[in-house]
Amino acid sequence: MSAGESPRLIAVGDNCLDVYIDKNTMAVGGNALNVAVQWHRAGRNARYFGAVGDDAEADILLDEVARAGLPVEDVERRAGKTAVTLLRETNGDRHFLLEDLGVGQDYLPSDERFTALAGADWVHLGTHSNPELVRRLVSNRIPFSIDVSTRPLDLELRGARLVFASGPEDTARPVAPLVEALLAAGAQRAVVTCGGRGAFYGDGTAFHAVPARRIPVLDTCGAGDSFIARFIDAFCIDGHDPLDAMTAATQAAADTCQHKGGFPQDLRAAPDWIRAKYADTINATKESF
Repeated sequence: MSAGESPRLIAVGDNCLDVYIDKNTMAVGGNALNVAVQWHRAGRNARYFGAVGDDAEADILLDEVARAGLPVEDVERRAGKTAVTLLRETNGDRHFLLEDLGVGQDYLPSDERFTALAGADWVHLGTHSNPELVRRLVSNRIPFSIDVSTRPLDLELRGARLVFASGPEDTARPVAPLVEALLAAGAQRAVVTCGGRGAFYGDGTAFHAVPARRIPVLDTCGAGDSFIARFIDAFCIDGHDPLDAMTAATQAAADTCQHKGGFPQDLRAAPDWIRAKYADTINATKESF
């Protein structure tokens, strides 16, 4: 990046329609897409690479991508289904009933898009990332982070400059062993977010913890993604120390808990055809809530 040039940030991977079946509403989200939107909202030069299907769900998702200010042409449209997540909500907390990854599963960008990744100042990989993409980023020495969510050791992490994972909210369960396991697996730095418990950072020499903000929560959807976007912005791009970056990221997560969806958007009514498509799952889980 030359002097005065805006950093080029690209998020790659998952997108989805978050369908709240008990509220009959839905939002557009997904870790990688949410991160890119939050970067754009912060004034960064942000792009999002991912895939949607050739169905009506894709039309809804792409319309929201455009509304969020990201280039729609960066999203590949492929034959198949767009990702859909079915949720129920209890006091602002989400309960996942189904994750249908659709054509986004094992997404690998086209050669043209990979060339853009090679010229980026930072790349973030969302959940369910393709192992081959991780290997290519490492081989090409492209600076990147990855969200491994609740499957912390499913991917080869050697060469990853920054890894995010989800950890336990129960204060009786230590977080340090998970941070250490991520570092032992090859991550250069690890951040573990633990919901209302807060967040933890480790790099083999330093270990930091920042508590979560105590606020009334409207919806936790996308809070972790906002944390990731702000932490990368503050730590990897602006060069703040990890404790200051975590503090800023914690505030960003708290802000996201104040609105519905992973980023500000007008929630849409869940169409009858989506509910009909997943009727078996919806009916099978009714008695659990």
